Amino acid sequence: MAIHPQAGQIAPLDTLVNVPALVAAYYRLQPDIISYPEQKVAFGTSGHRGSALSTTFNENHIAAICQAIAEYRAEAGVKGPLYLGKDTHALSEAAFGTAMEVLVANGVRVRIQDGGGYTPTPVISHAILTHNADADPDDLADGIVITPSHNPPEDGGIKYNPAKGGPADTDITKWIADRANQLLAEDLEEIEWVPAEDADDSSLVEDFDFIGHYVNDLGNVIDMEAISKAGIRIGVDPMGGSGLHFWKPIAKKYNLNITLVNEKVDPSFSFMPLDKDGRIRMDCSSPYAMTNLLALKDDFDIAVGNDPDYDRHGIVCKGFGLMNPNHYLAVAIEYLATHRPNWPQNVKFGKTLVSSAMIDRVVKGLGRELCEVPVGFKWYVDGMYSGEMAFGGEESAGASFLRHNGKVWTTDKDGFILALLAAEILAVTGKDPQQLYEEQVARYGRPYYTRIDVPCSAEAKKVLSNLNAQSVKGDMLAGDAITAILTHAPGNGAAIGGLKVETANGWFAARPSGTENVYKIYLESFISEEHVALLEADAKALVNSVLG
Repeated sequence: MAIHPQAGQIAPLDTLVNVPALVAAYYRLQPDIISYPEQKVAFGTSGHRGSALSTTFNENHIAAICQAIAEYRAEAGVKGPLYLGKDTHALSEAAFGTAMEVLVANGVRVRIQDGGGYTPTPVISHAILTHNADADPDDLADGIVITPSHNPPEDGGIKYNPAKGGPADTDITKWIADRANQLLAEDLEEIEWVPAEDADDSSLVEDFDFIGHYVNDLGNVIDMEAISKAGIRIGVDPMGGSGLHFWKPIAKKYNLNITLVNEKVDPSFSFMPLDKDGRIRMDCSSPYAMTNLLALKDDFDIAVGNDPDYDRHGIVCKGFGLMNPNHYLAVAIEYLATHRPNWPQNVKFGKTLVSSAMIDRVVKGLGRELCEVPVGFKWYVDGMYSGEMAFGGEESAGASFLRHNGKVWTTDKDGFILALLAAEILAVTGKDPQQLYEEQVARYGRPYYTRIDVPCSAEAKKVLSNLNAQSVKGDMLAGDAITAILTHAPGNGAAIGGLKVETANGWFAARPSGTENVYKIYLESFISEEHVALLEADAKALVNSVLG
């Protein structure tokens, strides 16, 4: 797609979301899922998302979802506290209040940030896991995070993390969505609900020091002493997100040289540069959204940015700029595999099937085991929870990894530790992640990676999501012999919901979008940009032949 002419520039004031109107719509507009099925609750890879202005994220949606979660956790025997967090989107504040009213009415013990404020996604996962590590079976905890991640300011989102701390799997989210939609269809008659003041004053609501609990444990996953001794100058752009108030306690606790370049919290995100399509999007993997920090890149040894719920990371290296997320994942894996002596040698390193094949080559070069899974961090939860998987990463700039001792840290993406890892890498090796990536390129070749969207019908999306390998005809792709045709991930045998075709020099994957009538094609060549163009042409032709 063409780059918007104002990409990278601060949004004009008259284009900012009208926050009062947005919040009013949250309470005033009520979904009619019978007449408008698109207004139903629908969980994607990161929970239910929508906007109050389009009647897809409103008070009734959140009440129904929270009622369904209360019923699910009761059925699953989860009787301990529920850790409740929110990010800085305007609708997150409104949805947080609704969640409190419904959860308390259902007798759920709710733990919230002491003194108010915001709680990042990885901090909720960490709290669940540390609680459950020593909990009686009758006191297991779970959590909810109210966030649409990096989505635009007018959006809202909510996701559920069960007792293993990570994103709920498909069986759970389907149960919750089905029950929530039943409650909506029946005019909320079965929803338990108490007034806001009763929820706030309830003995079921417990204050919890999320900041201290998380910050005091960071030394068990990152070599903070090495960063401190090296005096690494770290620039941080919280991008108006939920992790803003964590960075100063981190700096104080571990004697780190951290400078916050922006301390604003504004639900309209008026300080954000426009993304490539001209919309405000707090995407720390986008050079357009990261324009403010990139202007300061030479002021710091390492600079980092995170999205509003802190499950993503953007790494800026001095003299270079913003690293490609795929490149940083490859460097992080190699560094961790060689600098965590207490990790078992047989532990696995995870990647999604649309992440760079550079990761495959790096892991093979290390003599370690790769685990390739479908898109979605939920596929890493069991492996990281058990300690069988040391690292799980996504091409969209999300990852987490184990503690120094090989035990679980979080089972959700953690932007804090990936940001701090970049500083540790520089402190320990004397080279920043971009320099180490160029060394990988010298050993394994340079990949050329891109992603495009191709329009298609809803019917075609269904066909694509249910393909089998026998559906694909032909044995060549962009001049090379096809070496693998995948409709299931090799790491766990789970369905891709699409197709991946590999050769010795490149690959493509095609997956239908969950929200638009397009399918996404991911392409990578280890030859040239011109070869990527050949891959794209052949990939489109191959997919079209399958779709008929």
